[in-house]
Amino acid sequence: MIRGLYIGSSGMNAQQNRLDAISNNLANVDTAGYKSDISVSKSFPELLLRRTQADGVYKTSVGSADVAPIIGKLGLGVETNENFTKFEQGSFRSTNSASDMALSGEGFFAVQTPVGERYTRNGNFLLGKEGILETKDGYPLMGENGAIHVEDDKFTVNEDGMIYSKDGELIDRIKVVRFDNERYLKKMGNSLWSSNDISGEAYVAEGLERPKMMQGYMETSNVNVVNEMVKMIEVNRAYEASQKTIQSEDSMMSTLWTKVAAYR
Repeated sequence: MIRGLYIGSSGMNAQQNRLDAISNNLANVDTAGYKSDISVSKSFPELLLRRTQADGVYKTSVGSADVAPIIGKLGLGVETNENFTKFEQGSFRSTNSASDMALSGEGFFAVQTPVGERYTRNGNFLLGKEGILETKDGYPLMGENGAIHVEDDKFTVNEDGMIYSKDGELIDRIKVVRFDNERYLKKMGNSLWSSNDISGEAYVAEGLERPKMMQGYMETSNVNVVNEMVKMIEVNRAYEASQKTIQSEDSMMSTLWTKVAAYR
């Protein structure tokens, strides 16, 4: 019975982690370039139950036979395995702002932060006081020659990321990067990602690997509100089921100790 308490509590913890991921997705439904998370759970190794008093083997005239001494399997609960990020493309929303850009395809913008270069899909950039394209948090958007300086918001960007001034002069090319294993990038908050040993270091996307740049558009979140609400209902019901399991185990334990005390 004590094992049942642990199994029920592991189920509640797993559902709580799922609910946290769903809540975070719903909170970022209007965040440009946000990619939704899915909490993935796995079960603990199962135990194989077998009769100990009778092995189920009986003798025959030509040997012996087995009458299935195995009772069955016993599950030991679940645990959260990982938070998996879906990198599916979000839809595009027209903003008619020259400083807003979206990537049509896989890839990331590179921005410079106090802790090093970080990466984002949020193309909602602003023109800073010093004429530098930057994020809402003040991090400069990186070109292939460093931070991008423009005179005003009359610049144009073509599909390859080339930035031209209003006079047609080439300013720079927006740095767009890819990774060997993008699904292992780590979320840093504020729509930023960082690389690690598993994802591999960033490299500049070229050729067919380079996504198309869309000026005057923003990529919206890929969160589906209806699906997330359905998942939330499923999580609540699964949480309640695990909770009732613990309540039942506690009730049986109370009855057991009451009977033992009365017997003694």
